[in-house]
Amino acid sequence: MKIINIALDGPSGSGKSTLAKGLSEKLNILYLDTGAMYRAAACKALSLGIDTLDEKGVASFIDGIDLEIRYIDGAQHTFLDKKDVSLRIREPEVSMAASNISSLKCVRLKMVEMQRAIAKSMSCILDGRDIGSFVLPDAKYKFYITAAPEVRTARRKAELESRGFKVNFDELLKEIEQRDYNDKHRDFAPLVQAEDAVYIDTSDMSAQEVLERILSYIKR
Repeated sequence: MKIINIALDGPSGSGKSTLAKGLSEKLNILYLDTGAMYRAAACKALSLGIDTLDEKGVASFIDGIDLEIRYIDGAQHTFLDKKDVSLRIREPEVSMAASNISSLKCVRLKMVEMQRAIAKSMSCILDGRDIGSFVLPDAKYKFYITAAPEVRTARRKAELESRGFKVNFDELLKEIEQRDYNDKHRDFAPLVQAEDAVYIDTSDMSAQEVLERILSYIKR
């Protein structure tokens, strides 16, 4: 069976994970949430009291990190040190920590090593910041998904509030803009649209409309 990889890149809150889940169901192929892997690495650093921008400190544990992605009842679960941290990694505290730690070369190399091994073994969808440009440059399908910062903030605010978190819109907007800056200006494998990626602005589109547009490109 031919292995097909789909790369979805774009800034925080652009709807990549929702889109990836929808594509996974429609195409019946694996969705690998790469962001969860970086969030798990951030959780590990936080638990050890290591600054997530301290490359030397992070390097001391990253090669031996006990990180596993499992699929339970059709949903991805992230296990760190044998414990399910799927809910913990979505907490606001972890978001900026993940943005910081993902800028470190030692972390990206370790995560990319794991992601490439999975993508080589089966058809899958990966979403992130540098999937099409660095992780899977030979992916058959590449898309760059984005939206206006204010739209992405509103989406993330609604998501967090649905989980019981109290969120200030202006503070969250500043955090998202800072994450955008960090992702685009990191030295190693920054957020960038791959030259052969299809650009889609989802600001005025529903999740279903985006999904249908992506599927139309793939069917061609």
